[in-house]
Amino acid sequence: MKSREKIIINGIVQGVGFRPFVYSTAKKHQLSGYVCNDSDGVVIEVEGRMYDINNFHTEVINFAPPVSKIHQYSNRKIKLKHDAEFEIKESHHSERLSTFISPDLTVCNECLAEMFDPNNRRYLYPLINCTNCGPRYTIINKIPYDRIYTSMNRFTMCRDCLNEYRDPTNRRFHAQPNCCPKCGPKVFYHNGKEVIDRINPIQTVIEQLHQGNIVAVKGIGGFHLACDAYNESAIQKLRLRKGRAEKPFALMVPDLKTARKFCVVSKPEEVLLLAASRPIVLLRKRANCPLPESIAPDNNFLGIMIAYSPLHHLLLKDNFEILVMTSANLAEEPIVKDNDEAIKRLHAIADIILLHDRDILQRSDDSIIRKDFYSTQILRRSRGYVPLSVNLQGKIHPGILAVGGEQKNTVALSRQNSVFLSQYIGDLDNPESMEFFKESISHLSQILKVKPEIIACDLHPEYLSTKYALGQGLPVVQVQHHHAHMVSVMAENNYTDTAIGLVLDGTGYGTDGTIWGGEILVGNAYSFERFAYLKPVPLPGGSKAILEPWRMALSYLYNYFDESMIERMFSHNQIQNEQRKTVIQMINKNINAPLSSSCGRLFDAVASLLHIKHQVNYDAQAAIALESVAMYGKKQKVELLDDISGEIDISNLLKTVVERILNNYPVADIALYFHQQLAEYFIAAVQAARNDLNLNTVALSGGVFQNKLFSEYIYKRLSEENFNLLVHTKVPVNDGGLSLGQVLIANEQTVKKEVRAVCV
Repeated sequence: MKSREKIIINGIVQGVGFRPFVYSTAKKHQLSGYVCNDSDGVVIEVEGRMYDINNFHTEVINFAPPVSKIHQYSNRKIKLKHDAEFEIKESHHSERLSTFISPDLTVCNECLAEMFDPNNRRYLYPLINCTNCGPRYTIINKIPYDRIYTSMNRFTMCRDCLNEYRDPTNRRFHAQPNCCPKCGPKVFYHNGKEVIDRINPIQTVIEQLHQGNIVAVKGIGGFHLACDAYNESAIQKLRLRKGRAEKPFALMVPDLKTARKFCVVSKPEEVLLLAASRPIVLLRKRANCPLPESIAPDNNFLGIMIAYSPLHHLLLKDNFEILVMTSANLAEEPIVKDNDEAIKRLHAIADIILLHDRDILQRSDDSIIRKDFYSTQILRRSRGYVPLSVNLQGKIHPGILAVGGEQKNTVALSRQNSVFLSQYIGDLDNPESMEFFKESISHLSQILKVKPEIIACDLHPEYLSTKYALGQGLPVVQVQHHHAHMVSVMAENNYTDTAIGLVLDGTGYGTDGTIWGGEILVGNAYSFERFAYLKPVPLPGGSKAILEPWRMALSYLYNYFDESMIERMFSHNQIQNEQRKTVIQMINKNINAPLSSSCGRLFDAVASLLHIKHQVNYDAQAAIALESVAMYGKKQKVELLDDISGEIDISNLLKTVVERILNNYPVADIALYFHQQLAEYFIAAVQAARNDLNLNTVALSGGVFQNKLFSEYIYKRLSEENFNLLVHTKVPVNDGGLSLGQVLIANEQTVKKEVRAVCV
């Protein structure tokens, strides 16, 4: 007996080959009906024997295309229609929207094989793609994911491409960016003054790179600045022009085998490198790595990605083992995405610019990720991950917009039981970043068809994101920075009960008006208490102390020792006596020296005391250098501490560090001791919270957990003490994850008619 069912599948099921897969599966099981896209996702009706329909269900659920993701699958019986065949229908459109959008995907092996096949009509075509690969989020304006809503709309497919597009059995069936050299976008290059037409512009670019020149290359989510990674002169020229004195450069290799030449790659790291998202993966540099130290000064790790666009493969294959491939921008401005923008903003950095005329609608930096022994940690969540949502078990108020913090900014928007985070926006300290910030909010709202009704922002009154939120004329929930960190990691683990939050970072505005950053909190999405915290010390010069770690070293010495110790510790220091006197006066007179419990600033201070870094050029540089040194230290004996609550007094730790410095202990040994003994202070505070409050779940968040040595030590020790640990695996542990926590806190406090968290 025949039966008919209607199936609705929600998730990442558009633009990933789902309809052709459904079509072939229905044909295989001799079913009639149809499949189509609509604003809910994919709608299917199948008719046939119940036995065949059940097999169809099993196959669709278990063998869907690898880049698809089913979030919801519902089916119900309906009346027979007696179709003769199974067909793919045109998309349905509605104002209601619940489907999800695919992130951008790396070029697939089938397309690569065609691109390097001299007999294929797409031979050496640098914009080749199919249903299984290519740009998605960065070229789309709205849902459903149809060509007319993408930047490919202005390119009319030739007869051959149109036949592929219409053939359900073809790999390019309804591949929205489908094109070929005859009908698709073209590649060309610009010499800084005019567009130059060449038969093979890519070959010219390769020659330029071999000559030590810098090339701006248009990718999937924006432009890269590329140079030969072996060429020290080119690297220094790029640093000078880009205004990036020491911050590590990202690197691109053609394949996994080449990556292993420069770095140690574990099996889990291999999986990350080869993922469809193709992120930058932080890998341990080999001891005999042949690359110049200037690629990543004072750093044991290199950020390496495998080529992910056809254009990248054409540049690298048989031409270069490795290229510097860093975001094309100046300082902390957003990545460049448009051709005219590239010519205007990059002509002073790049010697030539490699362009194509497929527009990028949403700029999206390369994502950065690393594998710790306990989790996969996303450090920058952007291309390849956005707009994947964080799905929650409970209901959430629709239309909560969270605007994040000031640094490493992301924004987030709630819809149904999901939260969608934007791509990495960056630091909101320049007009270009603020404009990108506003564009991202507008685009997220448009593409999700969600109008913000409530805005969540940081408690800091001077954050530009906070000022934006307060100026929108909507209800605003201001969220304490570290509370947002804690709830962020709780949310992505779908943990809603009260937990202990171990939140360690550089800067966050506290409810008492001081700067927090070394916090043990207790709470949930509704409220929190500050259970323990690093004893605050002055931050002399405010934000200037972040760029000059010696100021923090001096502050800690002044607070824990007498002035004679300052003289002893700074006797061979390049910091002049007059500078030291000025800072001490600032501390004594409380002039621009706010109190801070920041754990990040403590790392800076010790890096300076050990003469590793007295000044920095980018965020966390001193802490990164300190960790790099500590990784060569001998295993240290540390003191296990009794329970700690309230102020955490680290005087004994600092006295031991100073004593060992004066007694000429190896710097690496002291650095390692500091990491491990400081961790024990926080472990003692977490144990005190468990003993006092009968809680056993600890949420770990904050930028300090980007320190691999420190975070792995804490995770191991807390695991030994049988704590239930919540760690980040879906959103960044740094301020890039704040917006998720802000949404959840605003939701909880809106439901309970509260305005903000109560800090006891």
